[in-house]
Amino acid sequence: MTQELARPATTPAEVTRDTNNLYEVWGDTVDSRHLVLAILVSSVVSLGTYALALWILAGILDSAQMAKAYAMLFGILGCLAGGTISALLFKPKRDVIEHAADPAFREQVVNDLLKEYGSLGRLEETSPEVIAELRDLGLYELFRDAELREQTAPSAADDGVDASLQPSGGRS
Repeated sequence: MTQELARPATTPAEVTRDTNNLYEVWGDTVDSRHLVLAILVSSVVSLGTYALALWILAGILDSAQMAKAYAMLFGILGCLAGGTISALLFKPKRDVIEHAADPAFREQVVNDLLKEYGSLGRLEETSPEVIAELRDLGLYELFRDAELREQTAPSAADDGVDASLQPSGGRS
């Protein structure tokens, strides 16, 4: 089984960026020049940290093996530092394109919730944080309209059906 490590990245047609040097590596889009520079930065920082730690620790510790072991730990920290430096120098190349959900699909989901659970509750009883999140997601009006429809719809008691015979969704 072979795994594809790098392939040319595909971008939407409406993006007008030069994509000749963009590649997908392990599921992320990278600029080949920035990738090479990031590898160089990380190599220099990690190997430099290792060599400096080995030089300092060789003079402090009696055992050369212990000095190498601790220097390797500093080299690993140097790898993390190199990755951090590269992340600060080279910004992401990905383009996030959000697609709006189909309003009919959202309406169908709310209708399914109403059929399954009977009532969604009242927006006035909801916390301000949830209301703010619903507004941010563009769902507040959808739930408000569903609440208004629920209030204006005839209930089972109005139809002459005994409410005790209506399924409650729970066990007695």
